[in-house]
Amino acid sequence: MRIFSNTLGNVYQKKLTTKSNPIFITFLTYLGLVFICLPFVFSRGYAANTMPEFWGYSILMGVLGAAGNSFLVKSLKNGDLSVIGPINSYKSIIGLIFGILFLHEIPDFYGLTGMILIFLGSYFILETTKERFTSKLLKNKEIQYRFYSLLFCAAEAIVIKKVILMTSAWDAFVSWCLFGAIFSALLFVFEKTDTVTEFNILKSRNSTNIVKLVVCMGIMQYTTNYVFTNMNVGYALSLFQLSSVLSIIFGYKIFKEQNIIPRFVGSLIMVTGAVIIILFN
Repeated sequence: MRIFSNTLGNVYQKKLTTKSNPIFITFLTYLGLVFICLPFVFSRGYAANTMPEFWGYSILMGVLGAAGNSFLVKSLKNGDLSVIGPINSYKSIIGLIFGILFLHEIPDFYGLTGMILIFLGSYFILETTKERFTSKLLKNKEIQYRFYSLLFCAAEAIVIKKVILMTSAWDAFVSWCLFGAIFSALLFVFEKTDTVTEFNILKSRNSTNIVKLVVCMGIMQYTTNYVFTNMNVGYALSLFQLSSVLSIIFGYKIFKEQNIIPRFVGSLIMVTGAVIIILFN
């Protein structure tokens, strides 16, 4: 559910941002999730643990999440889904490093082998870009935005795990939605974009896509929290790379993207790495 909802959410993000401001779409997504959470907050409660440490981590999670998701949507605006999606594989490497430093989660031989395969698979995918797998690749704006997103989202994953350990997957989810909405709103205000214009653009297109995006992102994040509750962050982020295959299929079928075969081969290598991690975890 996490893998499918994440990739389908990327499709709706790409569709919505062809003419809309990416940060506006990010803010609407968080805001929609806040409204969905409200009735459940009244029935289930929220943040029984009110220690300052909990709120500090929640605020940090909101900052990292808003920044990471905004850069992700920016990268999808003009970038190929079949390239931008698989690049997410690097998140597992960053997550592994952060997991070792802050959560003392030490990977074993199979975990490291799986992550190396994920890295090698990404080589085949990035070789299909105009810049190929060279230093010039880092000058591509969409690639830059994707790597910024990776850095923020990988750090966010560690903070989410911290919040879950202090409370629960549910409380971490509500904090993610609430503080993500607050800080994405601040980012949107900082860009000084005309809100009325953005709403008009959204209404002129298929506005039901924003509802579909909110649902996908809600499922994605709650299932992410559930997985983090039961797995090491580094391994979980590797497991999530199975979505790269879906990204390539959706990119080809929906957006008619090219160079699919080498991208598919690369994604299969990455999936092999993820399977090794799953089987030996």
